[in-house]
Amino acid sequence: MITLLSSHRWFARSILASALAILFTVASTIFAYANAPLTRLSTDPYTNSTSQHATEVEPDTFSFGSTIVSAFQVGRFNNGGASNVGFATSTNAGSTWTSGFLPGTTTFATPPGTYDRISDTSVAYDAKHNVWIVSYLGLVGANPNIAPSAPAVLVSRSTDGGLTWGNPIQVNSAGGTNSQDKNWSVCDDTATSPFYGNCYTEWDDNGNGNLVQMSTSSDGGLTWGTRKSTANNATVIGGQPVVQPNGTVVVPIENANETSLLAFTSTNGGSSWNSTITVTSIKHHTDAGSIRSGSLPTAEVDGSGKVFVVWSDCRFERNCKANDLVMTTSTDGTSWTAITRIPATTVGSGF
Repeated sequence: MITLLSSHRWFARSILASALAILFTVASTIFAYANAPLTRLSTDPYTNSTSQHATEVEPDTFSFGSTIVSAFQVGRFNNGGASNVGFATSTNAGSTWTSGFLPGTTTFATPPGTYDRISDTSVAYDAKHNVWIVSYLGLVGANPNIAPSAPAVLVSRSTDGGLTWGNPIQVNSAGGTNSQDKNWSVCDDTATSPFYGNCYTEWDDNGNGNLVQMSTSSDGGLTWGTRKSTANNATVIGGQPVVQPNGTVVVPIENANETSLLAFTSTNGGSSWNSTITVTSIKHHTDAGSIRSGSLPTAEVDGSGKVFVVWSDCRFERNCKANDLVMTTSTDGTSWTAITRIPATTVGSGF
């Protein structure tokens, strides 16, 4: 199930939420949240034997005005993907919620779709067209013992404030056995931007060496342009695009080997994408038990256009024996500040 502190906003990704809480939340507020009641937003309704049920995981949430929309995987398969994507929407800043499940997606959805599983949800809002967008991967492979492929990047749209959703719209189809990965969508919501109303979806083409791909929509996600790569055909993983008030799109992302943090930009509304620049190397400690806990970055932008990127890194720990949250910032996507450690714990604590 998905639960939420009734007075608290979900941030885009849990790592950045933790970082911002550490930086900006006073102790009294933390104690107040500890005593706040939990609100159940959704419960897994699916019963297919191929999934792990009572699981609703990997939420992404976006807010605009008093509306908050969250999307998450429901009925997770142990080797990737889920039975469907659920949503939970509040139009009154979190006081009350409406929840449900996307239609026309998987064979388990109502009405059913054609995909065996879906994964990797991301939420965006297009203020110009008043459209909420959830993007995700369409996966093929019903056998739970064989990892699926992801030939399609998809979006679902809501034109009534996130309360109901349409059938999937294709952003990209790789065809064949190519598999897409780690999609993320964002829209330009600054009315004075020359590209106001553009929405951008990023993903990597895993079946083509993790080649970065970008697609742009200028009609609220109804149609999407031909996919494009960077000028240097970068191979990557885990990007999260953000849009500055002047319309510049900044995409912090890791290289395909997850050993460097990169970034690339577009200053012409997605007509073309500049070559990646290397922000810094990444040093990451493998956690005990070899659990899946990589260093994939999370990014946000403030009202002035300053971009914040946070990831896990062991550079500040002796012999790299533990990971910290670290951060860098930029005002233009090309020049970045020195890496700083976020003091969630003391150096050498082992956490």
